[in-house]
Amino acid sequence: MSRTPTLTRRALGALAAPGLLALSGCGGGSAPTDPTDLRIVDYYSTPADDEAIESTFAACAEQLSLTFRREKVPGDQLIAKVLQMGSSRTMPDILMLDNPDLQQVAASGALVPLEDHGISTDGFTDQVAELGRYEGTLYGVAPTVNTIALFCNTALLEAAGVAPPTTWDELREAARALTGDGVYGLAFSAIATYEGTWQFLPFMWSNGGDETAIAEPGTTEASALWAEFVAEGTASRGVVNWGQGDVMDQFKAGSAAMVVNGPWNIAGLKADVPDLPWEVVTIPVPTAGDDSVAPLGGEVWTVPVTGDEEKQKNAAALLKLFLSPQNQLAMGTARGTIPGDAAAAEEFAAASPDLSTFVQQVATARSRTAQLGPDWPRTAKAIYTANQQVLVDGTDPARAFAEAARTVD
Repeated sequence: MSRTPTLTRRALGALAAPGLLALSGCGGGSAPTDPTDLRIVDYYSTPADDEAIESTFAACAEQLSLTFRREKVPGDQLIAKVLQMGSSRTMPDILMLDNPDLQQVAASGALVPLEDHGISTDGFTDQVAELGRYEGTLYGVAPTVNTIALFCNTALLEAAGVAPPTTWDELREAARALTGDGVYGLAFSAIATYEGTWQFLPFMWSNGGDETAIAEPGTTEASALWAEFVAEGTASRGVVNWGQGDVMDQFKAGSAAMVVNGPWNIAGLKADVPDLPWEVVTIPVPTAGDDSVAPLGGEVWTVPVTGDEEKQKNAAALLKLFLSPQNQLAMGTARGTIPGDAAAAEEFAAASPDLSTFVQQVATARSRTAQLGPDWPRTAKAIYTANQQVLVDGTDPARAFAEAARTVD
């Protein structure tokens, strides 16, 4: 998912400043460091994520006679930390980035081309491989990926005589039938952050909307659908303030019968409400037979340019082992995310039926930066800003997105 604030143009400018591009120097004159002791920066803090990443790196480092130190930075502070490390020439040896930030950091010259060190995406689907590429060069690899789908409270659906919806009309009807007695039929995140855009994309893309022309009907009709749910009261007005965690809390509490969310919540869902019956289906599409197209989430791992060639070589060796298909499968199983390697993903789906829908959804998922590259953040902000105008102020979607399109032209 998109867990961190994506880089703005201003931040990109800071990344491209001489302080970061001068990383080919040797650490600003600091004393030599042990080339076998590596520093890793990421934002994983939840128990499942933290344990899986730590144990995998530990096993790989032991095999290579290396040591490492992890620095865990809060997700909303990671990019600011990258900027600070770049300007002070203290970039880590291995850096994790949310995939939409990869192209912008790579464009600054701060990352090592991974194929120079024998790291490839052989066996990955094209969509997953592209998450780590900038202008055709591989700078990062996602060992596991994720996307979003529709969680359904099966007890509530059965009581209302409703089948899991597959089309927008069915979603409307199901939401109406499920609303009442303190329960909303549907919940999603329409917050004014990149999470709000992330959750909107399946509705926009599946309706033919395009991030290069957001004022077109494919996008405005999807926004009108969201507005319809809120106006009818089948979705709470609170969606404009809810992040994805808040949405899942509504589902756990039985306050929302259907929610848009991702596989990273399944472990918590099972732990917090083990008796809650649920299933996951692909996000409904405008018309039967349409493809459900969702965004492709996941973090990519990179090797920054530090000026210490021996350390960069060791970092790449550690990362290559960390990214093996076996480790992808193990980490995906532990974290509820889908291996990037296609064969490992098939094995994962067979062993994890609760997650099979997400594996299917990943097959048609798209990268957010595929068309706009480093310019994606401006459009993402324009989309969530327009949706806020539609849902909060009652602005006509055509008008809101026409204004949004002018901000990115």
